[in-house]
Amino acid sequence: MERDAEDTILRSPRPIAPLPELDDADTIIRERTAPELIGPPPVAAPAPSFSPPVSAPSHYRFVVNTHEAIGLDRPARIGRKPVQPRILPEIRARLVRVPSPLNEVSSTHIEMRQNGTTVVVTDLMSTNGTTVIVPGSAPRRLRPGETFVISPGTVIDIGDGNRIELLPLQRPGVASATPDARLKQ
Repeated sequence: MERDAEDTILRSPRPIAPLPELDDADTIIRERTAPELIGPPPVAAPAPSFSPPVSAPSHYRFVVNTHEAIGLDRPARIGRKPVQPRILPEIRARLVRVPSPLNEVSSTHIEMRQNGTTVVVTDLMSTNGTTVIVPGSAPRRLRPGETFVISPGTVIDIGDGNRIELLPLQRPGVASATPDARLKQ
């Protein structure tokens, strides 16, 4: 029988409110706040008269078993029958279902997430493990619950023939080749 994965929640910095009682399996990581200062609040410096141009965010993509590319514009949870985390973050994860005729893939096996220009893959306490293959390096088997930073070209093997490849960063407004066209080049 498959165990439930422990959850780790990363939240953006916001004012900290009192937390409700949590069971021991949950972890919440928050940014430290400065102690309260005595006296009047500091005077803010005037804002600059110009604003730098705001560009649309770039995001990585990945393919599962050389099918259609999937964007990492939000976290992706991949498995035989993936589910959202027990405590929902602000952005719901994309659920990607893969075939597993031999039940080698856990229901929610891994999570892939883009943080800025970094992509991390996390083994979600899978039963049969996750192998990360970085180009030019020996394959690395992740421990249950381990997080690993990956780069484009990295292949993740989650079992039952399911392989996930991280594609290069996609700039907004740039057309990209389909995985099939990419393979023929």
